[in-house]
Formats: sequence, C-alpha cells, structure tokens
Amino acid sequence: MPRSRILIAVVSAGVALALQPQPATAFWRAPGSGTGSGSTTTMRALVVAPGTPTQSLFPTGLARGDVATTLTNPNAFPVSIPRLALDTTRGSGGYAVDAAHAACTVASLSYTTQTNGGAGWTVPGAGAISVDLTNAIALSTGAPNACQAATFTVYLTS
Repeated sequence: MPRSRILIAVVSAGVALALQPQPATAFWRAPGSGTGSGSTTTMRALVVAPGTPTQSLFPTGLARGDVATTLTNPNAFPVSIPRLALDTTRGSGGYAVDAAHAACTVASLSYTTQTNGGAGWTVPGAGAISVDLTNAIALSTGAPNACQAATFTVYLTS
C-alpha cells in the first residue's frame, strides 16, 4: 500500500499544481514594413485692422480713450496673440489724422501697449473678433488747437 499512497500523493500534487492560476503568454514574430507621412501648413499672419478711438480725445494728458479694432485670422486654426502694440512703421509714427485736421501733429498722441490683462486674445480659425482696447490712447496737454474734432487712426501690430 505504500506505493498507492505515493501514487495518490504524486497525482494529487500534480492536479493541485495544474489547478493553480498561471499567466498566459504568447509571442508572435512576423516580418513587416510600412511608411508614414505628415504635412504642415504655413501660418499666415493675423490681420490687425487700423484702430480708431471710440470717444473724443481731450488734451488733458490724463484722460485716456479706448481704441476699437478687429483681429482677423486667415488660418484654419485658432491663433493667440499676447499683445497689441503701436505699429510705428505705418502712418506717422503709428498714427494718422483725417485730412481736414492735417495741422494736428500726431506727436501729441500716446498709446499704451495692451495685453488684455495678461491674457492676450485668441482669434478662432477662419474667424475674427472685435476688440476694445481700454484706455489705450491719450492726447497730451500740448496738443495744438488743430486737433479739435480730429479723427485719428491708430496702426497696431501683434
């Protein structure tokens, strides 16, 4: 009987081992090849329309006025800009005055670069946004009388 006990013990151990959870593994090896491609687009410049003061400016040096402009994005994707600054390469140092007030010197104007409180602006793809630049422009106390009732253009850049 000792043999049968040994046989039973061996068979029981084998069954117990077979019933234990075992990790399943598999490995396939196959040859392969492939190609991939991608493309990018060239970003086009954001269009910043010339701005105009939204209210009359008075030569106090302290009172400032808002400037309204439109930002247009010709790209298919959104574009963010951090600031709007005076474009001194356009007009006369970044400004123009209507023809009826040609004797008004634009040197009397000052513009403060705008950042939208540090958030900048995001223009949607193939879209436009209107922007009001709060307290962006001022007329100095030394402005000549010729500036009375003048209409100003403010050239901006992003």
